[in-house]
Amino acid sequence: MTTHPPTGSPPPPTVLPPESDVFPADHRRPRMTGRVVFVTGGTRGIGAAISRSFAEQGAIVAAGYGRDAEHADQLRAQLRDHGVDVSIHQGNVASAEDCRRTIAAVIERHGRLDILVNNAGITIDKTVLKMADEDWYKVIAVNLSGAFFMSQAVLPHMIERGTGRIINISSIIGEIGNIGQANYAASKSGLFGLTKTLAREVCFLLAKEGRLTEDSIGLTINAVAPGFIATEMLEHVPEKVLERIKAQIPVGRLGRPDEIARAVHFLASDYSSFITGAVLNVNGGQEM
Repeated sequence: MTTHPPTGSPPPPTVLPPESDVFPADHRRPRMTGRVVFVTGGTRGIGAAISRSFAEQGAIVAAGYGRDAEHADQLRAQLRDHGVDVSIHQGNVASAEDCRRTIAAVIERHGRLDILVNNAGITIDKTVLKMADEDWYKVIAVNLSGAFFMSQAVLPHMIERGTGRIINISSIIGEIGNIGQANYAASKSGLFGLTKTLAREVCFLLAKEGRLTEDSIGLTINAVAPGFIATEMLEHVPEKVLERIKAQIPVGRLGRPDEIARAVHFLASDYSSFITGAVLNVNGGQEM
């Protein structure tokens, strides 16, 4: 005899089959096999997580660094041990000449460059009244000018090919500000305007040349704005301060570098071909 739940009772929970039975493996996470990605500041923290994420999905990885050769060598050895085609490039992103040289070196080494991730960044934290001129200029030069110089250097190559991805790593601080970080907040906020302007300019140029088609994956430029992420940048923050930060995050915890890497991975994939000039917030709901 068939029994029925009492009227008003909630329906039984739907049990879904394993993900592998719902979606083929190649649809769960877009692979990057054979694509060349260059990650500035790509050997430590969030940058290293981004480099590893692309490597895991079959990309050819070029990682940039400024002065920390030890971390660069560690990443290179780690990826090569797993059979990844990787190159490491030293340079100063605050130098337009260095940016042009590095982009040219990546293209010469790997034959092309499909994805640029502008991740390099620094902090020099002081309140406005105590901030030296050099403290201001240095942070702006690395965090904002570096992204501009790198993008300016790679765009002719991407425009010629009619395809590419640029992802700028900004920050929640660029949206909400933070005491003692006027230089950092300004640099990260500036990345929003840079991202949107470059996205518009690129679409205008490709449209003018009649190179925007219905089936094109296009040339898109977007930004990711991480919240507070558990990296070495937070290692020296007192535990009480970290607890106050967590209390402001609706999901109740700090983010992980791999969570930022997955957001970057999506924006770099073909799945994001209708997204450009956007800012993807990855902050646990701290800024909505």
